[in-house]
Amino acid sequence: MPSIMIAGTTSSAGKSVVVAALCRILSKMGYEVAPFKAQNMSLNSYITRDGHEIAYAQAFQALAAGKEPDVRMNPVLLKPKGNLRSQLVVMGRPVKDVSTLEYYREVPGLLRVVEEAYRTLEEENDFVVIEGAGGMAEINLYDRDMANIGIARIARPDVYIVTDIDRGGSFASLYGTYSLLPEDVRSLVSGFIVNRFRGYEPLLYPGFEKLEKLTGVRVVGVIPYFEGDLPSEDSLSIEDWERGGEVGVIRLPRISNFTDFEPIRGLVEFVDLKGSVDDYELLILPGTKETVRDLAELKRWGMDEKIRRFARDRPVVGICGGFQMLGKAIVDHGVEAGNVRVKGIGLIDADTEFRRYEKVTRQVTKRVTEEVSVIERLRGEEVSGYEIHMGLTRARWPVFEDDGGKSEDGLVWGTYLHGLLFNENVAREFYRYVGRRFEGLDDLVDRFARVVEEKLDVEHIIDRALSSRSL
Repeated sequence: MPSIMIAGTTSSAGKSVVVAALCRILSKMGYEVAPFKAQNMSLNSYITRDGHEIAYAQAFQALAAGKEPDVRMNPVLLKPKGNLRSQLVVMGRPVKDVSTLEYYREVPGLLRVVEEAYRTLEEENDFVVIEGAGGMAEINLYDRDMANIGIARIARPDVYIVTDIDRGGSFASLYGTYSLLPEDVRSLVSGFIVNRFRGYEPLLYPGFEKLEKLTGVRVVGVIPYFEGDLPSEDSLSIEDWERGGEVGVIRLPRISNFTDFEPIRGLVEFVDLKGSVDDYELLILPGTKETVRDLAELKRWGMDEKIRRFARDRPVVGICGGFQMLGKAIVDHGVEAGNVRVKGIGLIDADTEFRRYEKVTRQVTKRVTEEVSVIERLRGEEVSGYEIHMGLTRARWPVFEDDGGKSEDGLVWGTYLHGLLFNENVAREFYRYVGRRFEGLDDLVDRFARVVEEKLDVEHIIDRALSSRSL
């Protein structure tokens, strides 16, 4: 089956959302299509129906394609933990923590896993739309770059290189990326895509003509700057969130799954650990890859005391690691930060233990069983989400059947449920709490896909891919 690869001149060039848009466009045309990213490095992850952990971006792309997220769509996931170490997740299961050099020694074996996952998706679909990683022309990494050079050599896809023109330097970036690619991979480049353009498009045309003369590759589309909050992929994207919301989300050093807040993005402002929380109506303590270490950082800057003062008369909500921090104590039996016992913020009557290097990874549906702040009107209703955590928490007053915990007055509460705000009933209550009108969870990918379909030569992309299959 044919494959299309969206590579980038840099990180955050728009690869993830262009892949999602193509998946939606091809799916609506009646094709069976699946996204694929050989190796992703991200702290935003998602749990598949069968309990496997993959990057959030590939889950988002799968849903855009009308497919259930599948572990084969992201066979290798690296979750940074700081100190130049990452958790290595292979086919949805955590394997071990590795340094950069240790990871590179794993690459030959991982490449076989990547190829097997790709081949099975290829057999089942009309198209596989591959996302590259970072910049494609990382010449120092060519012998170990699974997500770009490695998968290009396995799949032999039509490669389209996307650049974010809003950052500047796009012509040089496109030409430089193309020119630095190994010859066998350079021959696969089928087009350039200019993303996030603001202005008068014909001004670009002389540059396109020169670029085509230099490379023999034409620009197949100019995607305008999209006025909408498309899902973020990694921590770099936090900087793209607008400032000034009523809901303060504490920006932990190792923050994870901040995509949890996409449905209320217009309400959210990330708060530095040294910042003030006085002007917010609601605080959220998010997930983290390292609960014990981020709790220590939070205390170092006095944010724990700021949260305690805030919680005297305003709601505080903890998600996953944030929930663990809001409890009374965390006991680590050598899993995260050595054999330690640390005091939590103490706002929830709960204790957490880390006993073994194992994750709970599952999708769940629970009833709201306690009346707590912000969502007090939802008691008795169902919510869905997914759990990704180490550790076991025992709480005196669970909030969602056997999950979560709360303060005695219900003003402070926490849960292990990622994706909670993607429940429309929950998102509506957050908007109601801050006095904003809720207009529903917009299908932004559909809006963006319509823009991409109009501005990108999709017919050329499809025809070229289908003709290459027949050769």
